[in-house]
Amino acid sequence: MLECRNCGAGAPVDEHFCRNCSRILALGRHGDYFSFFGVPRRLNLDQQELERRFRDLSRKFHPDYYYNASPSERLASLERSSYLNDAYRALRNPVSRIEHLLAIEGLPPAKSDGATGAGHDTPQPPAALLEEVFALNEELDEIRELRESGADGDVLRMRLESARQPIEAKREEHEEQLRLLSEQWDALPPEASPEQKKRTLEALRERVLERNYINNLLAGIDREVAGLASVAGSDAPGAKAEAPRP
Repeated sequence: MLECRNCGAGAPVDEHFCRNCSRILALGRHGDYFSFFGVPRRLNLDQQELERRFRDLSRKFHPDYYYNASPSERLASLERSSYLNDAYRALRNPVSRIEHLLAIEGLPPAKSDGATGAGHDTPQPPAALLEEVFALNEELDEIRELRESGADGDVLRMRLESARQPIEAKREEHEEQLRLLSEQWDALPPEASPEQKKRTLEALRERVLERNYINNLLAGIDREVAGLASVAGSDAPGAKAEAPRP
């Protein structure tokens, strides 16, 4: 429960204004973006309705409306405006929406500490991606060696694009799995057992973790492509600075 700093009345944590005196309430400890927006804890949200609520609350919380209000009300408007922006950024994106759901449902974040993409210094990849990671690492190692030995850049770019294709296919597969699991979560009845919810949430977490790792692999390929472009630029005629004249 929140307590109105103006009249002392109590209010539920998901209320924005005091029902007794209509003053804006201090934010307090919230943590649930769904309830803050007044939408159900679902993964398939109506984007237009979400945006409508965002604009409506933005107007109600805007600090300009509280320019002559008490210091506590001005602070409350700033807190709620800032929190509203954070909540909107999280809920408007399907993946960050899943990550927020996992957080408020008590699951650990879907992140591998230090995962930076394909390479030998990364942590153990998800088991479902071992084959793809092993093959990509071998291919990238060979491409780097060829680049250092002066191999044709166009040929290496073609090899990188070929290496990208199975990773892109894996990402599309995970996007579909996330869509189906999101529908499965939304279809759970109110009387669903904690075990049912946990199974769906854990499956969502695994797919998000794998998706994040896939994106890191693709970013690693992009870095190699950029490296080839950098080498090509430095080798281009006129790329080297002209020596100063005596």
